[in-house]
Order: sequence, then C-alpha cells, then structure tokens
Amino acid sequence: MSDTIRLATTADCDRVKAIVTAAYAAYIPRIGRKPGPMDDDYAALIRQQAVRVLEDGPHIKAVLVLIPEPDSLLLDNIVVDPAFQHQGIGRRLLAFAEQTACEAGLPSIRLYTHQAMTENIALYTRVGYVETHRGTTNGLHRVYMVKRLDR
Repeated sequence: MSDTIRLATTADCDRVKAIVTAAYAAYIPRIGRKPGPMDDDYAALIRQQAVRVLEDGPHIKAVLVLIPEPDSLLLDNIVVDPAFQHQGIGRRLLAFAEQTACEAGLPSIRLYTHQAMTENIALYTRVGYVETHRGTTNGLHRVYMVKRLDR
C-alpha cells in the first residue's frame, strides 16, 4: 500500500466530516437516529491533534480519532470511506492505534460502539477486544470494550 497515516489538519476537516457522514449514514435506520460520531466536533478534535487520516496521494480514505487517557488510549472513532471499505484499511488503523498506545506506554486501548453495530463488535472481538460492559449514554446503547496490550 502506498497510503500513509498522518495527523489531520484544519484543511482536512470537511473531508473528515464527509467520510464520517457517508460511513455512518447506513446505521441511522438500524439505530433510529444518527450515531454519536456524526455529531462530534471534528474541527475541535483536529485542533487537539486527536484525528489522524489515512491517505493515498490526494485521497483521504479513512479517519481515526485517538484520545490518550491516564491508563488507556481511547479509540474514539475509526471510520473508512465506504468507497474504500473491505480493503484492510480498518485493520491497518487498528494496528496503528495499538502501536500508538504501546509507544505512549499505555497498557490498553478502550472503545465503545453502538450495540446495533454488530459487525463492528464481531470485528473488534476477532482482533482481541473484550466486552467490559454495556450502558446507555445520551440515548445511545453502547458496548464498551478493551484490548490489553501486555507484550
């Protein structure tokens, strides 16, 4: 792959939002409302240097939002443009998140996803995430997961 992962810049904000909208729109009928990431403030997240993009030349294909916490790295969002899905990009971003956590000396990555996003839960489980609990936040029924990085 000739793609690279880099920090997003303010110039990327509209493309980041477009990818998030395109990828999550399919879940609206299943959930009954917009998924949480569709309402995030990506301009603020970019200013906080929490957003990375995966690009191939001029094309941004995916977005990754990572937020360091005291004892873990929060994988706040991972989304691939529907035009580029099923090419291993999501797994590459998951591996990048693990590498980032390890480099920061963090022992785990945590995430949450909507309980109706069953294919995402299955993928996270396949790559080593374990469900810790379920809960409802702002009307969204979430599944919380963690992956320990004891290496």
